[in-house]
Amino acid sequence: MTEERYELAIERISQIPDERAAGERFRPWFRRTAEFILLLDRFYRCVRSGEYRRSSLEELKEWNRRLYEDILPENYGTSFGNPAWAVDQLGEEYGQILSFLYAEIRGGIPYAAEEKTEYLDILYELFIEIYNCFEEEEEPSVHTLRDIIYWYASDYCDVFVADRTLDQIDPEKTFALDIIEGSDLGDPRYLYFFGEYVSENELGTAAYLASLPEETIRRMADVYTEGYRVGFVNTGKDLSKKSTVNIRYTLGFERVVKMAVENFARMGLSPVIYRAAASALTKRGAGRVGYHGGIPNMQYDYDHRNDQGLFFNKRFMERKLEVMHTFYERNKKLALGLAGPAVMETFGEKPFAPEPKQEAVALTAKQEELMLLYDSRSSQMTNQYIPGDERSFTIIAWPVPEIGEKYPEIFDEVIRINTLDAELYGKVQQTLINALDQGEYVRILGRGGNRTDMTVQLFRLKDPAKETIFENCVADVNIPVGEVFTSPVLEGTRGTLHVSHVYLNGLQFKDLELTFEDGMITGYRCGNFADEEEGKKYIYDNILFRHETLPLGEFAIGTNTTAYVTARKYGIGDKMPILIAEKTGPHFAVGDTCYSWAEDIKVYNPDGKEIVARDNSVSALRREDVSKAYFHCHTDITIPYEELGRIAVVTGDGREISLIENGEFVLPGTEILNEPLKNTNK
Repeated sequence: MTEERYELAIERISQIPDERAAGERFRPWFRRTAEFILLLDRFYRCVRSGEYRRSSLEELKEWNRRLYEDILPENYGTSFGNPAWAVDQLGEEYGQILSFLYAEIRGGIPYAAEEKTEYLDILYELFIEIYNCFEEEEEPSVHTLRDIIYWYASDYCDVFVADRTLDQIDPEKTFALDIIEGSDLGDPRYLYFFGEYVSENELGTAAYLASLPEETIRRMADVYTEGYRVGFVNTGKDLSKKSTVNIRYTLGFERVVKMAVENFARMGLSPVIYRAAASALTKRGAGRVGYHGGIPNMQYDYDHRNDQGLFFNKRFMERKLEVMHTFYERNKKLALGLAGPAVMETFGEKPFAPEPKQEAVALTAKQEELMLLYDSRSSQMTNQYIPGDERSFTIIAWPVPEIGEKYPEIFDEVIRINTLDAELYGKVQQTLINALDQGEYVRILGRGGNRTDMTVQLFRLKDPAKETIFENCVADVNIPVGEVFTSPVLEGTRGTLHVSHVYLNGLQFKDLELTFEDGMITGYRCGNFADEEEGKKYIYDNILFRHETLPLGEFAIGTNTTAYVTARKYGIGDKMPILIAEKTGPHFAVGDTCYSWAEDIKVYNPDGKEIVARDNSVSALRREDVSKAYFHCHTDITIPYEELGRIAVVTGDGREISLIENGEFVLPGTEILNEPLKNTNK
């Protein structure tokens, strides 16, 4: 029946490019979209027949170009995927709806790669239903079109959302794993089998990894998987109770992933490797969670980040939550077996500063409120079936060729950074912690043009012989080594946090400034846009994630001066991922604490002391109303050493213990951290 539906839909769509039934204004949209669907159909048949995997590298590249060319930056100005162009050609309301539909249909590329005929049927029939409206009326009611979109989202929620949730926990879903384990990873053709966009970054990464000796790949895989294992040990969680691990990565790193799968198998864990979401029904914002290829156009992703605004209301929210709950109830054992994500991030891409477009779909104030409610309720549900106090994670980052012509050198440096001597860092960081544990608060000041002036209140120890305030981070869940961190006391934490430029969640921020009172954000601005209000909206959407305020969930001091020097040496400071950047200076995380959903689990430093600063007055609200305790975000903002004037801890009797002065460590016992800095220009 599915195949019959598919063939009927394609037969009808094949007639549309030559028809003149739709009004003249809308014919180009229907023609171009129908032509894309027919291209997608040819791709699907090529995959299904086996011809695709027998194709030459040049043939595969041509397929990839044709599938993605319309939304590439050089063509985006006249693409219906561009809301500004669509609105210009079709009018505001029609343009928004049809640009959304075009983007949703483009999400069919991975469905064709996986031969998911049912998903393609759904998309094609939606297209035909919309076309029928324009056959009947030259300008059908916008309300009618919105109703069709809404019922598409609602009716197929149980397909898209349920399958998406299953993909995240079921090790039997092996599409990606089969490619990784069944392909010659020295032959770049395999990259195209995933159905993702393949750029020079993915090709270059795969080629470089193919050139590395087995022992280097082993080191990369071992530090990644061992960090994951140690994360469970350090938090006292029982890994033996778990059966699956979610591996997230960007294409090109399959040699490392393949070896990591072997390492995880020795821990008793089967891999779950799921694709980043392709449909507006299941994705959130412009970010990608899951494995993915290159991003053909970040502006395109940004323009469509709020497409759910066309159908998201309370009724849809309840429907989506109902589907999730029913699914989890039916798959409790699978859900409980998930140990958590093991993530390989990439960095080195040109920093992206988006162009805001008034033509793009925007969420209403009511929808933003509902989105926050959905985040809260879905997180609580996930925690019910995959308990936070039983799962862990690890994250590591690697550069991509776009970082520059010295990519091989940089890659080798990052391998060194990611495998630094954890024992040495642990000892030096313990010296910092011993000083910090004497304090009531920490004072952080910028220098030069940096306007930072922060006072961070510290947890008061009851038994210093057995308790500590800061965690000694020695490369487990957050690789590489190089930080001590705590959950600050919110009351009395205040001041201004400023950084000249920073790269957060894939977006560039310039002249970013946040102000705090009693640990909560009270003001914010940035210099990305001439219009200050546009800058505030940018921060509201992408740092506050539409919350009116956020607490300071973490204060940390980064100690990885080796990473800092590497960034300076190669001029890649603005491209360093937060995972490494946070180790290159003090950083402040807004949102949840590092211990969210697991505050009641006792955690110990290597010296045996319990880390007692796991909570703050906001997260403590979970005991009364869990919806008020968590914000479902945690964004680190780092002040680099060159912008840092002073960090001093102030004790109860008013003494000041200086930790860092003018970008150098001055606390006795930490001087070794300055060694890498001696070869940099100040």
